[in-house]
Order: sequence, then C-alpha cells, then structure tokens
Amino acid sequence: MSTHPVIPRRPPAPPEPPPVSLTIDGQQVDVPAGTTLLDACHRQQIDTPTLCYSDVLEPAAACRVCVVEVEGSRTLVPSCARKVEDGMVVQTNSERVRHSRRMVLELLGSSVDMSYASSEIIDWTQRYEADPDRYGEAARTVEQPAKIDNALYMRDYSRCITCYKCVDACGEQAQNTFAITVAGRGFEAGVSTEYDVALGDSACVFCGNCIAVCPTGAIMFSSEHQLREEGLWDEDVQEVTRTVCSFCGVGCNLELHVQDNRIVKVTSPQDHEVTSGHLCIKGRFGYDYVQNLPDPMTTPIDDVLAAARASGRDGGPTR
Repeated sequence: MSTHPVIPRRPPAPPEPPPVSLTIDGQQVDVPAGTTLLDACHRQQIDTPTLCYSDVLEPAAACRVCVVEVEGSRTLVPSCARKVEDGMVVQTNSERVRHSRRMVLELLGSSVDMSYASSEIIDWTQRYEADPDRYGEAARTVEQPAKIDNALYMRDYSRCITCYKCVDACGEQAQNTFAITVAGRGFEAGVSTEYDVALGDSACVFCGNCIAVCPTGAIMFSSEHQLREEGLWDEDVQEVTRTVCSFCGVGCNLELHVQDNRIVKVTSPQDHEVTSGHLCIKGRFGYDYVQNLPDPMTTPIDDVLAAARASGRDGGPTR
C-alpha cells in the first residue's frame, strides 16, 4: 500500500456565465455578465462623462453626470454603478439624459471653481451646452481661501465637487490612512481632516494619492499650485518620462512630469499592475536628490519650486 499522502483534487472552475445581451442606442451589444453600463458604453466607444468615477476605485455614484435612461426605470440610473441585465434597452443621448447631464455640470460649475478641471470636463461642459454663469455670483456657495499648511500639497475646497474620490483613496480602497473624510451636512458638507486640523497634525502620511484622483485641482501639488500662481505652469511643453522608483524593490512605475528640465510633479499610471496609480511619499515627492544635482543653468521656475517646498514648512510631514 502506498504511504504517499492523498492530495485532494482541485474542484473544477465554475463555468463562465453566458454573456448578457442588451440594446444601447438602438445597437444590440453582447458583454460579459457583471459589466457595468459605463463599461458597456466604453466598449461601444460611446463617450460618457464622469466626475466621481475612477478605474481604480469602487463607484461612488455621487456626481450623477454619467446617468443613462433605461427602459422601464422610473429614474435615470448612474451607468458607473448599474450592472447590465439581459434585454435591457438603454438610451445614452436622449433629451432627458442630455438635460440631466447639463444640469449637473451647470450646478457644479456655478458653485465650484472648475477652472483647473481637466480638458475632458471642459469639453463635456461645452458639448452639453452647460452655462454655469446663468446662476450668478451668489451661487458660489463653497468659495473659501486655499489651505496651505505643508510643503508638499495644498487644498482649495472652493474647487471641490465632493466626489469622494480623495476620501476613498485615503481610506480602505488604497492607502488605509483615513486622514480625510466628508464632514458637515447639506451646503456645509466638505472634505476635511478630523476637527479640521492641519494635515501635519492629522493621520496623513503625505502619499499624495488624494491628488492623483482629484478631478478638479481641489487638492494639488504645491509645485503645480505655485507655478500656476506665477503663470509659469505649461502642460503643453512638459515631457512625461516613465521610470521605476529607486527607493525599494517593489517596482513602482513613476511618471516624471518635466518642465524646463525640472521635475514639477510625479504621478503613476493607473494601469500599472503594482501601483494602480498609487504611490508612497518617497515615490511621489522624494525627487529632490535629482533636482539638487549641480546644474549651471538656472531656470525661471527654480525659485518658484524652492518657494513651494518652503511654503507651510512648519505644518509639513512629521513622520
């Protein structure tokens, strides 16, 4: 009789569920079960506006700008969170959908400074003919001074649309630090540290993952903020170089944004399997040893970058 232990057989993998068939804008579409309507629209190359959605975070369904019309549904549904169903009939460009998206973009644009928003958001605002200015200056309900209490990044909540992406990235979906959350109710609701203390006095570890997901520039690198204030920020001339972080052996990919031969900020690609766009403080901000190399050339942005690193120094990272 054999004395070798009996290794139980691995149970067979469950069969793949059949694809789901639905109709989007009159076209029949077959997609894998579990796909969201937003993903189904992307497969059909239907450009769908999003603000609170991120490929690396769970859908918050907070902004409602991605809504679509589903036959038989009383209300419009957020395409980022609603899963496809067999036989669904979806309209993405009906008058009801366009009107809702226009209203969302107008109301956000009327109360929040969207001037640093991405070019995609600006294009959506124009495409849906949103006119935030028609609500007047009195609608700017969240206007407030920017918070500059550390040397690495600033917070300007007059640009915040309360999309929850920074809160989710700081919390259990990325960093697990829970330094910021949404405080207050109604018009007073906004992103804040505990008791509204400075970031250096909070649980913040200055990873900057909140910056990476912010769609409107409400949380921004100090370097970018200072260069914008001085009128020197120019993305058109910036070069982006992909490299590997040298601080440890994890292999995080970095994207160095370089202007005038100076690193002005560091990001990470969201499609990288190691980082999913997230970094630690060393990877995102530890590039001074590169900037401090002897260089006979002095560029106009050197003083601005130095001032950015000196700003709010007393409230900077302490750990």
